[in-house]
Amino acid sequence: MSDSALFDLLSGYGQRADRITHVEDIPGRPGEHAPWPAWLSPDVVEALRATGVDAPWVHQAAAADAAHTGEDVILSTGTASGKSLGFLLPILHAIATTREEVPSRQATALYLSPTKALAHDQFGKVRALPLRGLRPGSYDGDTSKADKDWARQHANLVFTNPDMLHRGILPGHPRFSRWLKSLRYIVVDEAHRYRGVFGSHVALIVRRLLRVAEHYGAQPVVIGASATMADPAAAFARFTGRPATAITQDTSPRAPGRFLLWEPPPLPGSEPGALDAADAPGDTSGPVDGRPGAGGAGAGAEAARALLADAQADPWADSALTALGVAPDPFGDSALVAPAPAGVDATSGATGGETEGGAAGVGAAGGGAAGREGGDAPGQQGEAGAVADANGLAPARRSTISEAADILADTTCAGYRSIAFIASRRGAEALADAVRDNVAEVEPELRKSIAAYRGGYLPEERRLLETGLRSGKLRTVASTNALELGIDIAGLDSVVMLGWPGTLASLWQQAGRAGRAGRPWIAVLIARDDPLDTFVVHHPESVFGAPVDAGVIDPSNPYVLGGHLCAAAAEAPLTEADLARFGPTAASVVESLTAARMLRRRPHGWYWAKGESAAALTDIRGDGEAQVRIVEQATGTLLGTIDDAGAHMQIHPGAVYLHQGISYVVSELDLEARLAMVERKAVDYTTQARAVKEIRIESTDTSRGLPSGGRVHTGTVEVTDQVVAYAMRQKGSGVRLGEYPLELPARTLRTQAVWWTAPADVLEAAGVGRADVPGAVHAAEHASIGLLPLFAGCDRWDIGGVSTAVHADTGVATVFVYDGQAGGAGFAERGYAVFDEWQRATLEAIASCGCAAGCPACVQSPKCGNGNEPLEKDAAQRLLRALLA
Repeated sequence: MSDSALFDLLSGYGQRADRITHVEDIPGRPGEHAPWPAWLSPDVVEALRATGVDAPWVHQAAAADAAHTGEDVILSTGTASGKSLGFLLPILHAIATTREEVPSRQATALYLSPTKALAHDQFGKVRALPLRGLRPGSYDGDTSKADKDWARQHANLVFTNPDMLHRGILPGHPRFSRWLKSLRYIVVDEAHRYRGVFGSHVALIVRRLLRVAEHYGAQPVVIGASATMADPAAAFARFTGRPATAITQDTSPRAPGRFLLWEPPPLPGSEPGALDAADAPGDTSGPVDGRPGAGGAGAGAEAARALLADAQADPWADSALTALGVAPDPFGDSALVAPAPAGVDATSGATGGETEGGAAGVGAAGGGAAGREGGDAPGQQGEAGAVADANGLAPARRSTISEAADILADTTCAGYRSIAFIASRRGAEALADAVRDNVAEVEPELRKSIAAYRGGYLPEERRLLETGLRSGKLRTVASTNALELGIDIAGLDSVVMLGWPGTLASLWQQAGRAGRAGRPWIAVLIARDDPLDTFVVHHPESVFGAPVDAGVIDPSNPYVLGGHLCAAAAEAPLTEADLARFGPTAASVVESLTAARMLRRRPHGWYWAKGESAAALTDIRGDGEAQVRIVEQATGTLLGTIDDAGAHMQIHPGAVYLHQGISYVVSELDLEARLAMVERKAVDYTTQARAVKEIRIESTDTSRGLPSGGRVHTGTVEVTDQVVAYAMRQKGSGVRLGEYPLELPARTLRTQAVWWTAPADVLEAAGVGRADVPGAVHAAEHASIGLLPLFAGCDRWDIGGVSTAVHADTGVATVFVYDGQAGGAGFAERGYAVFDEWQRATLEAIASCGCAAGCPACVQSPKCGNGNEPLEKDAAQRLLRALLA
């Protein structure tokens, strides 16, 4: 393949060239081999050579040497650099050299993966190795009971995930004593994914595992594999609580490629409408109609099971594809890609912007799978909830789905293999549908070579899609980040990313899915209409040559640590010596748990004092609260579940709830019973909740003055958030039909924040009059929240914000940005550390936007609980310029 031919195709032979803001040529490099380590068992060398591995790369051998000598290791090299061989060499050697021992002395190892797809891919590779004595086993939610029992009793290399380790293996560790006694190695694959609150949870789970292993007399070595990151040794040491050796020199070969930054063209005259589906995770729009199946995004579970037998005979027959949700909608059109007003992304009916793997933190005000930007109190403005004001914003540019569908249709018809990444499950289905529709106009038979891949499929469905990816029968796949880490897909020609994926590490991980067979490749990042994406595509230096930040984690956060200390005490009594393993706050947290009678102090340590499962106290991918069930009133059918914050914002009484393309209206929300009752109705309007918010400063940890006279602070705040009303808007036109009051309880969040203040002389220097101050700080807050993920390694959903013209605790104009996790997640602290760079980027993002009064690419927010009012773009520029002077 010629990369110039593919580039010509993507650029539309010049017709789309003006959308490409930057082309980065990534040079290829040759590989550098090392000899097999002298200590490595000849049987392992023979087994690997039988699979086509003649010699390791230098970095693989270096990592294996360090782990073999007993050092914790973090192997931090590029995508597709063969990190798995680096951690497998010492494991396979230990297994091969102890296979003749009595079973209790035969070496064992544990492999942890953040996604099932990656764990299954690694399990399949290891199972194919012809090494006598190697007995790999899978132990996750997709594993049958019989296979779990076999893995527990016989496996010496177990593939699992943090969730199963937390809830299944550690609480029942006596049943796993056979391999815990001989545990030599723990592998933490894709370690850069463990960031934020989720990363803090997993760090504590690994520490609990090390403690239990020591209880059985084992001293395992921890081996991490990660994308390139800044200071990997320090980052991995924060994760495990132990020193680590970093291997960072990538000596694997790499094919040459090109990386394109792409900005969709402006719309000639858009009507008020939707945001990109990739950036509308909470819109509660009603569908185009209420017909069964109008969603067009996949057949039901029973149909899928019934058709799997046919799929095995011919996996790409129409019947098999229908079972996987890739067939045309039986009604001939799809609510996901139904006709919409000009310039409006037709996927705006998404009810959830799910992120596979759940690496983000938990929601503001105590709820949610990601930090939510809360609502506005009178006189204050803040970004609210996960509900996108999809009918209140006018997109300034063509949607990412429309752009990507054109590109992918061209590559599909030209015979290239591609993968596209998009944030939401609904977006993945919609993109696949749009590509199929485009391709059908040229070559209808190619429709079956296009599929969506996302969480929520049956295990059999996922395996079937993965087989198609490996074999090449699927030319084009639209995926959530479920495939960012997943299976090893050789031979992909291009990767298309619909919007900034959250972190620089994820960006390179996704881009690295192409070019794995040594062929030239192209990656494209298409900017969404938001400040961060717009900034990135016009600042290539923020991507190319920039170090990947280590993930921000805080295992010492008392709100995260408490549940794990309870779980640890249930696994084995906690002792004074154990507390150092869990960080500097462990002693005070144990005291609090003892006072609350969760733990009981005895001469030999602290014991779990309750009858229920201690591990059940902690939901490592959420906020730990029970989910609210959504039930159809007429049939009693359980439609789904939602977290507490999402319930307040999305399923309040009167809200329109969309499920599989069918609209329902919420008739009752019982928060005490964790139950929402809904009625199926075809509606032509959307609903948007409105919240009020107050923020109180509890304490200031650090602060510093700015040359301008402003100040920046970090410390502890208390955020009170209450949904007080909801508005109805006519679908399509966005016309406001009315607002209706709600009586929902307030929620309180105690967390960490960074805030800056602008006294009167700064406002005067900026030329911002009293009437413009609320709009100026509101606009600056929105843009600041949009840009912080570029500096703090977080996602926009991990943080929230509040701005006010005169705050009660500061007495002056103040902008707050806070962590969406109780106790904090480290993002606000990072924002304080890089305040100047962060705010200068915020100023530039606003100033460089060509709109007149503010748009989604600069100061409007898809989650603003105040309807993006008031906003003063020009005043925000002047204020930030004066603040940073």
